[in-house]
Amino acid sequence: MNAQISFLDGTFRLIHIPLHLYPNFLQPILQVLLPQGGDDSLAHEAEGLSIDNKHGFLNISITPVECSVVCHSNWVKNVFEPVIKRLPPNLSKTVTISKDDYLILSVIAAGMDAGSRVMDLTSPLALAGVPIFFITTYYSDFILVPSKDRQTVVQVLLARNFEFDKDESAYVSPSAMSHVRGKSQSSEPPSTPPPSNVAELQARTFELLKKRNVVPYICPYLSLVQCSGRDPSQLVDYTRRPTLSRHPSGNGHHRRSWLDNVDTKLYTSLISVLAKQPRFLSITLAQEDPPSLLLDREYLGVFGDSLVGDTEGDLVPIFLDLVNLPLEATGIVSGVAGKLIQEMGMDESGISSELSYLSTARAGAVILSSKQSMRALEVLKPLLSKE
Repeated sequence: MNAQISFLDGTFRLIHIPLHLYPNFLQPILQVLLPQGGDDSLAHEAEGLSIDNKHGFLNISITPVECSVVCHSNWVKNVFEPVIKRLPPNLSKTVTISKDDYLILSVIAAGMDAGSRVMDLTSPLALAGVPIFFITTYYSDFILVPSKDRQTVVQVLLARNFEFDKDESAYVSPSAMSHVRGKSQSSEPPSTPPPSNVAELQARTFELLKKRNVVPYICPYLSLVQCSGRDPSQLVDYTRRPTLSRHPSGNGHHRRSWLDNVDTKLYTSLISVLAKQPRFLSITLAQEDPPSLLLDREYLGVFGDSLVGDTEGDLVPIFLDLVNLPLEATGIVSGVAGKLIQEMGMDESGISSELSYLSTARAGAVILSSKQSMRALEVLKPLLSKE
């Protein structure tokens, strides 16, 4: 595997919000999406932001199953928990926050197709008993692991010949390192686990899904596109325009704010779509990347030219409602993805180059082209049927 894997700073938690309570949480969702730097009232939440007021990581996903938020633990405590406590008891108990804190692994894997990334990154962790959440974005892959399992994750990486690169502050596979040591050591990626282990992992996964009555399904007429906001360096800096105000502005210096570092058109469009409670929208903010979006193509027109990427794409998600599974369940991502690649034939169908995955708090979505999704659904349904 030609990859670079690093732990993001901070700890994170997952929030499951039932769709009927989404309107109650629109304000805290927007507050997290739009952090205002320099506001003393947000001092506690700002612990989850970089020095230029960017999120180290944030994912907000609205799907036909749930609204799911992955954000820094401080934002959960100071923004979401107060809203939950104000709800009537019968409603507050339907909103769940992960008991464990999670760490996030940022994965940059060059020269690997999407399906191979999902399998090569998740299978070793699943075989080591580490429960994960997996989020594919326009630029990177992110893996959520319980913070208590950090040492196990490190051991898995080292066992697969990853080495810690101090300059990059990341674990780097030998084939990705520019300073391979001169001793007799193969730079080939390590062999995959024995097929019997992977087969057993897949068997246990589908046995668990079947036992918990998980039925894969596709939402009619839901077509997605995966795209990105523009790189901030490509944006016009309007702050350099001369002021037209008649009033003096103190010392004449412009006080830069969080808004100066983002595409305001993109964020205005996001607010507009979020206010409508979209059928599907997943937005991921990561400190090193422009915003990444997976959205119902019905809303493309709202964003205008603020998006880049394959806006002509036609992706269809296969949903797995995992509400009856514990968060610590292992092997779901690798088991399902691996079985699809195995059954559909990696080379013949091209599924491996297309397959991506979105984990939310209580669900999973396998994302493929419309044609491949129909084939994948035909593969999954018999495997999860109790008849």
